[in-house]
Amino acid sequence: MTELTELTAVQLVDGYRKGEFSPVEATRAALERAVSVQPAVNAFVRLDTDDALSRARESEERWRRGKPAGLVDGVPVTVKDILLLRGGPTLKGSKALSASGSWDEDAPSVARLREHGAVFLGKTTTPEFGWKGVTDSPLSGVTRNPYDTSRTTGGSSGGAAAAVALGAGPLALGTDGGGSVRIPASFCGVFGLKPTYGRVPLYPASAFGTLAHVGPLARDAADAALVLDVISGQDTRDWSGLGPVSGSFVDALRGGVRGLRVAYSPTLGGQVAVRPGVAAVVRRAVEGLAGLGAYVVEADPDVTDPVDAFHVLWFSGAARVTQHFGVRQREVLDPGLREICEVGAGFGALDYLAAVDVRMELGRRMGRFHEAYDVLVTPTVPLTAFEAGVEVPKGSGLRRWTGWTPFTYPFNMSQQPAASVPVGVDGGGLPVGLQVVAARHRDDVVLRVAHALYEAGVAGVAAPVV
Repeated sequence: MTELTELTAVQLVDGYRKGEFSPVEATRAALERAVSVQPAVNAFVRLDTDDALSRARESEERWRRGKPAGLVDGVPVTVKDILLLRGGPTLKGSKALSASGSWDEDAPSVARLREHGAVFLGKTTTPEFGWKGVTDSPLSGVTRNPYDTSRTTGGSSGGAAAAVALGAGPLALGTDGGGSVRIPASFCGVFGLKPTYGRVPLYPASAFGTLAHVGPLARDAADAALVLDVISGQDTRDWSGLGPVSGSFVDALRGGVRGLRVAYSPTLGGQVAVRPGVAAVVRRAVEGLAGLGAYVVEADPDVTDPVDAFHVLWFSGAARVTQHFGVRQREVLDPGLREICEVGAGFGALDYLAAVDVRMELGRRMGRFHEAYDVLVTPTVPLTAFEAGVEVPKGSGLRRWTGWTPFTYPFNMSQQPAASVPVGVDGGGLPVGLQVVAARHRDDVVLRVAHALYEAGVAGVAAPVV
């Protein structure tokens, strides 16, 4: 019999409906798994065992009466410690914040999951304020990769990705301001979706502004579609949120990819040096798409690396986060974060507006690109997981995490939906992700392409052993 910790959210809900097992059994199994893997990977900042079991018992009673609360009733979920989860502090990986206070409010995505009966296991690790593409912080230490604990999970939703990969809940909420869902999804062999900006409401507003998205990490695209059906509802606390969705993302999974126009850009026109092991795995997956009937051509979007503009937006956002900190608070910050805050504080209004101009032009060019192609496919990251506890690979000569994530942050600037799909492992057994990008508001197409890869056996990697 398959272990409960190996089941997807869709499979759990189906099992509850049939009475094959209960939310309490699934929650106990997920909690036990979380406790057992925590010493090796450090994915959690807090486990809420009593609350989780209480909610699971309530869910079990609803299923017994045949009246589930919603689409994910009884499904164990984790929440990145950037998002509010009422009943406990949200410290965002920082020693500069205080745990005191009532903590009586949910973030919009958490509130929607609560309405649908989800069971919250606890909070997952993040770098301080989610500022970088790996997961370590002064508050919680280093989070490690399930496939090799000497290596990083990526970030900033690294704890979320590790939890899903290891069976400590099939669903996780993450945030993505420059790749923070997709990077750890790629490194940890799970599915990660950054929806169109505004599709999932966000509150409190991110200091990183409209770069920051909320999205799920999951076992597969079907689970992510299920979550998106839940969390994409409107919330008046987010004035930039999109209107209601027409139809269901789960229903949109059907139809396959036959005839879909796919642009495969292995290096963004020679701008990115991709490790051979990553390139080979991604190319095989793209050939799999073609075998499913998609019309695949190698084509590069007419864009140049917007990293300088991204840095202006990102670093000034970081400076805003810490603007009112006193001397003692600044002393306990991650040194790298303190450094970019100092840089960001030096930018002026005209620098910021010039970066916005770059962003607008990038969005225009990608809009035109998607008139010709339904999706763009790239590697998610040009390398696999490197040493844990560092921002950039040792010996790389790179200065900041953006130096090794050129496939991800451009699509935060353009606000497009993008997902990382696990499509194999490199020669060292480390997971490789393929990125699927579509035009704004076409989250359904991203999910449909990813789901087709899973159904065909192109997507998915063997679970790690920890």
